[in-house]
Amino acid sequence: MKKSRILFAVVVLIAFLSSCKNESDNYIDPRGTDYAGSQSCIQCHQVQSESSFHNSHFKATSPATKENILGHFTNGSNTFVYDKDTKLVMEERNDSLYQILYKNGKEVEAHPFEVLFGTKHAQTSAFWQNHYTFELPISYYKSLNSWATSPGYSASKVNFERKIDKECYGCHSSNIASRYITTSSDSINFLNQEVEDFMNPKTLIYGIDCERCHGPAKEHVQKHLKFPDLKTAQNITSFKKLTRQQKIDACALCHSGNDKLKVKSRFEYKPGDDLLEYFRGVPGSNDSIHYDVHGNQLGLLAQSKCFKKSATMDCMTCHNPHENASQNLASYSKICMSCHKGIQHNATTLKTMPANLLAQNCVECHMPKQDSKAIRFQQSNSKTMSSYSLRTHKMAIYPNNKK
Repeated sequence: MKKSRILFAVVVLIAFLSSCKNESDNYIDPRGTDYAGSQSCIQCHQVQSESSFHNSHFKATSPATKENILGHFTNGSNTFVYDKDTKLVMEERNDSLYQILYKNGKEVEAHPFEVLFGTKHAQTSAFWQNHYTFELPISYYKSLNSWATSPGYSASKVNFERKIDKECYGCHSSNIASRYITTSSDSINFLNQEVEDFMNPKTLIYGIDCERCHGPAKEHVQKHLKFPDLKTAQNITSFKKLTRQQKIDACALCHSGNDKLKVKSRFEYKPGDDLLEYFRGVPGSNDSIHYDVHGNQLGLLAQSKCFKKSATMDCMTCHNPHENASQNLASYSKICMSCHKGIQHNATTLKTMPANLLAQNCVECHMPKQDSKAIRFQQSNSKTMSSYSLRTHKMAIYPNNKK
């Protein structure tokens, strides 16, 4: 009787252990079998995951659920007027949200919110049609707490025909694959031939996920679940081991503008790669006229004396990529003062505010907010062109900066 109980216990234990599999074993990632998916990171990196899943990187794109969509859909706050006969209305229908065009009171065209771009400052949306994504003509801006034209769109003419190409997803998502499509009388065949603007929605991985920055993690997850006592990260890119340039390249992939000659797709990049193998042209020109505060943070940073004179400064000197940029300006001042101890402001500067307050507002004066030349928009019934305002990454003395 005792032996049978022991045998039964052993059988139960074996059955239990055999059912405890790594969650990533059943996960199929569109990028390939060496990827584990961000959900597998939560098991060991709960703090970083919780923070990352709520930051702007992770929400660079997101599905158009009611929880994710910014903006108003109630009467009085959901209408953009083009002219006396034409308006676009944001409406909810059958648990989905739409932008609907009306002319002379009659519905002409309706398109759903399906893919969302951005969440921190503003949000632009897109809809799928015939294996392409098209940008919706009206976006939501937090600075206005209202709807306005999507960047570059007309405030007098409605346009549902602007495609969002794969390069946009290259910085706003972790994957989307192109496929060549051929039609015949009886079937549609998907082949593994790259076509730049044709996209398969089933391969879209929303936002910038863990493996976009740390590389494929399947082997890493398997190794550490099998050997939980390992203290050193195995089979994964550790940023601590990267050179300064490699760290900068990981951020520059998307934060150094998009005007360089493309050699390889951004989706092929892995942390530690040389960015010059993907894009030709080295950021750091003294011509700051063409460096926009929205897209070329590295180009601006590279012009700063602080960056030029430092052998160690990189993007993560000031930013934690797992978190949104801090709104506490004093936290950045502590970083500045670690090198600029005992700084003395001149009499003119001291007239603006006391020295102790100046010491807590370094970026307000030396990295002021500037209008983007790339992101411009108009409000309903307005001919005035508004600009997206962001803090510049060029650290300098701005004599005409008015507080």
